Amino acid sequence: DSELPQYLAAARALVIPAVGSKLPAELFEGSRIKLIQVTGAGIDRLDAEAMKAGGIAIANVPGGSSTAIAEYAVSNSLALLRRTFWADGELRNGLYAEARQRMVSESLAGLEGLTVGVVGLGVIGMAVAQTFHSLGSRIVYHDPAPRDVDLVRQIDAVALPLSQLLAEADIVTLHLPLLPSTASLLGEHELGQMKVGAILINAARGGIVDELALVQHLANGHLGGAAVDVYSSEPPADDNPLFMAADDVGRRLILTPHIAGVTRQAWANLFSSAWNNVERFLRTNELPENRVI
Repeated sequence: DSELPQYLAAARALVIPAVGSKLPAELFEGSRIKLIQVTGAGIDRLDAEAMKAGGIAIANVPGGSSTAIAEYAVSNSLALLRRTFWADGELRNGLYAEARQRMVSESLAGLEGLTVGVVGLGVIGMAVAQTFHSLGSRIVYHDPAPRDVDLVRQIDAVALPLSQLLAEADIVTLHLPLLPSTASLLGEHELGQMKVGAILINAARGGIVDELALVQHLANGHLGGAAVDVYSSEPPADDNPLFMAADDVGRRLILTPHIAGVTRQAWANLFSSAWNNVERFLRTNELPENRVI
């Protein structure tokens, strides 16, 4: 919005969604902004160091969409395990008997007894882990500092190095921020370490996974399926490898538009929490809750 700079010059607080284009630090030069409130967990739209240098606090809403993302991870894992979309296509092509025979002969798995690897065990990752655990899955995780060690013990989650988690997990689900240390965390080599037939769920950030390598590991039959909600650039470019996959790969690849954490209930929670924080800061000069910077 071309009028944004003049609004920033007059405002004391800014509320932004976690998803969207980068906001250059120059926008805030000479502004009166003292608080940027993000209505989600991620703050990668902002130049955090520049905001800190300018005395601008950044607050987020950690875990406000935890239930929605847990639902996304579980429901898409089941759809891929049970071949829901593949079966739908076969039946629409008149192949009822053939599809049923193949699905029975392949003894498709449910979640009970499978190993789920959670990469990033913060508020959202823990909610995902708890949901899978409640459905009978064994939980392993990779996170040097899990947020709640008591909850880790309650679900008998086991800490593993990333390479071992990838080798053991039937489902790998990502729940960590995009940082220099996590960019391209799962590249060609790491995807190659995953268990044959495993499923990948990425509802974190697109830059964490090498998209071309993911398509290649689906195409050669190494991976059983993937659900991708986030992309290296958003909106994704027309030549993004995920959208150019062959039909047989496409039926084992669920693509959604950065919507995993978006439900009516999640938004109500995120927006009310964010606004309450802004109101508290402006009206009473209290320090904002969930301050990140």
